Amino acid sequence: MTVAHRLGGLVDRALDVAVAPGYTRVGLAVRRQLPDWPADPPRMDGAHVIVTGASSGLGATTAAGLADLGAHVHLVVRDPDKGRAVAADLGIEEVSTTWRCDVSDLDDVERLARELLSSGVRISGVVHNAGSMPPVRTESAQGRELTMALHVLGPVLLTELLLPALDTARIVLVTSGGMYAQRLRADDPDYHRGTYSPTTAYARSKRAQIELLPRLQARWGARGHVVGATHPGWADTPGVADSLPTFRRVVGPLLRDAEAGADTTTWFTATRPDPEGGRLWHDRRPRPTTWLGRNAASEQDRARLWDWVVEQALAGRS
Repeated sequence: MTVAHRLGGLVDRALDVAVAPGYTRVGLAVRRQLPDWPADPPRMDGAHVIVTGASSGLGATTAAGLADLGAHVHLVVRDPDKGRAVAADLGIEEVSTTWRCDVSDLDDVERLARELLSSGVRISGVVHNAGSMPPVRTESAQGRELTMALHVLGPVLLTELLLPALDTARIVLVTSGGMYAQRLRADDPDYHRGTYSPTTAYARSKRAQIELLPRLQARWGARGHVVGATHPGWADTPGVADSLPTFRRVVGPLLRDAEAGADTTTWFTATRPDPEGGRLWHDRRPRPTTWLGRNAASEQDRARLWDWVVEQALAGRS
């Protein structure tokens, strides 16, 4: 390893330790200049990739990035008309297919999976990007707290049902740095206890995603797939504007644009050889999931969460 590479590693780790600067547009700009910045991904010509929540923000930008690499992108959205309009605006209508689904509704997920399987398409990637931060505690169609249903239960069920159509696929959970501030609440996944906070609920569901990664990699990796979570950093998206307006006002000049926020997700989905599975990725590198062990989950809590996921999402469906 050269001196330049060693210094680059120190700069990269310093941005990790500093936390906030690494999430900004500045952090990405610095990392892109380091000598060991990973190469851009290869072409994906002929590949089919699913992107949920693809009608705006990071989802739409990820879809556009994958289409630019040659993939046919399947846009999973709640409003098909909006999805098709976004595809037209992005200029990817000829290399995309729009599907309707509310990923928080497990019955709707089951219907979508049947339709995708019936299409006969072979799928090389599934990007679970759909997200929401409801201002008040909201329940899914099956009576589960909405952020857990949308960010955890729906993605797990959709992937499980699509396994027959996955072709050594990359499975990506788009997560959030907010999870660093929360511990895993396997004892209360539906947020029945305490005063509801939308940011806390969102971050708890993202913590749940992260804690499930090793188990999901073991489960789906046995079939040749690679599972990872990607953290976009602080990106200026419609979701941030709607849900965190004060944060956006304060940090606005430092926020990444959507292309920068989607960079690692696009890269992870397309890059070769396979990146390490079961890890959290940010700026094309695996990152710690806790700082100094703070909010680390026990294996007992992870197992308890998985039992809940199986009971709520998989029992009788897969």
